[in-house]
Amino acid sequence: MTVPATVEFFQVVLAIHILAVVIGFGVTFAYPIMFAAARRADPAVLPWLYRTMQRFGRFLVNPGLLVVVLAGVYLASHLHQWKVFYVQWGIGAAIVIGAVEGAFMIPREGRLAKVADRDLAAADGGVTWSDEYNSTFRQLSVGGVILNLIVIVTVFMMAAHIGS
Repeated sequence: MTVPATVEFFQVVLAIHILAVVIGFGVTFAYPIMFAAARRADPAVLPWLYRTMQRFGRFLVNPGLLVVVLAGVYLASHLHQWKVFYVQWGIGAAIVIGAVEGAFMIPREGRLAKVADRDLAAADGGVTWSDEYNSTFRQLSVGGVILNLIVIVTVFMMAAHIGS
């Protein structure tokens, strides 16, 4: 591997684009492990985790998505790639991710924090999660899987284009 003598601006933007994906969406892949461990170790931390997840959505995922989109627009323009399918897919993926995160995930994370607080306060000894908690948790889990799959498919599409 050789190190280039100069780095072009679009390469810096590409690096920022990739970093925004890693930083903005990477945490979402850790959520299932965090919640499984918390449920077993100490369910009392779940409301805090849901609020933290909500903050990550607002202050990490959404801003990361904005950086991904802005850098992607620059790259597609600079490289004259607007007509290529992977760019169209990326635009669609960004719209879906932003909409699902803002309109579906963040509100349910807040709702789960409140419901978990309520269920924990009502618990006498062992925690029995309410039907509302279980239903909202399932919705959030399905939404998370869908978003993660969109990210994975998009990364593979981008990588496949680079390799072609």
